[in-house]
Amino acid sequence: MSEQSNLPSESQINKEMKHEDKVFLRSYSKVIFLYPLLITSFVLFLMQYISGTNEPWLGAIWLTVFFFNLFIIAFDTSSTKFFILLLIVIILVFLFVFLLHPKAIIGQIFSFEFSIIMNYQFYLASTVILTIIFIIALIAPMFDYWKIERNEVIHKKGIIVSTKRYPTKSLRIEKYIPDLFELLLLRAGSIQLFLGNEEVAHLDTILNIHKKAKNIDFLLSDIQVEVEKN
Repeated sequence: MSEQSNLPSESQINKEMKHEDKVFLRSYSKVIFLYPLLITSFVLFLMQYISGTNEPWLGAIWLTVFFFNLFIIAFDTSSTKFFILLLIVIILVFLFVFLLHPKAIIGQIFSFEFSIIMNYQFYLASTVILTIIFIIALIAPMFDYWKIERNEVIHKKGIIVSTKRYPTKSLRIEKYIPDLFELLLLRAGSIQLFLGNEEVAHLDTILNIHKKAKNIDFLLSDIQVEVEKN
């Protein structure tokens, strides 16, 4: 009785199969990886506005997050480079803090103090600008996406929708992770769709990459089983 109770019910199986019948793939702009800077700008705006004073250490935090985000967008960080990059980041952080200190050696040599001061208007403006860009980046893929079904692959593009259809039986996929930071921030990666007739679609910045690839594999394997049975 205990073994039977652990078995999934027919309704659960049907629900899972229904969930796997369609897989949507949307390629997002890399600007979505700026969300840590968006959150940081908003939090620093609140802190600066409430305190009423321009704190240099808040500017140092903003600039550090800004550097980190730009680095993610500008470069692909593979696993072989991860630890080297981590070491470089640690060194840069120490140098950054060292330069911010009023009695730093470089400051004494050149007789100046290195201090980053930003008022709350700057953080507010950064928050508004990043929010607008972020919203556009989230809306744009709604008008350009791929839908993989049991019998066909559909590519829809544009506000005035243009549609291309391909047979699912000739579909092959390849998943890869070009950047570890993108995977850590939004579980993002890339997928290539081999559509037959030597046509290949390359999709960057697919969110929940492992789940999407798993769902497609399940769908394709299920189709293959049906073909073999026939």
